[in-house]
Amino acid sequence: MSNSIGKRLEAYSRKRPQEVLLVNLDISGEEDQVTIFKGFSSSLMRPTAFDADVPVIPDGAKITTIDRIASPYNPEVPSYIQQGLTWEDMQVLLAELKI
Repeated sequence: MSNSIGKRLEAYSRKRPQEVLLVNLDISGEEDQVTIFKGFSSSLMRPTAFDADVPVIPDGAKITTIDRIASPYNPEVPSYIQQGLTWEDMQVLLAELKI
């Protein structure tokens, strides 16, 4: 498996299908927000390619924060598990699952 941020977060979401990840990031100076659920990523702010091989989170993107939200995700009233995780915080959770 690739070690890209996006692929690692998708792997996490496959192992934790009861969670939705809401990832805030910076891509070359532009903000983006990506949801990741059951191994699939989708941008909330820019078009998402139909080709699953095209990464939604490109290499070089900088993670601002990650929120863990209980599924099903209701954007009107999200049920947060954890908010404002840094990439370093998330790496601890990834390591626990050996991702």
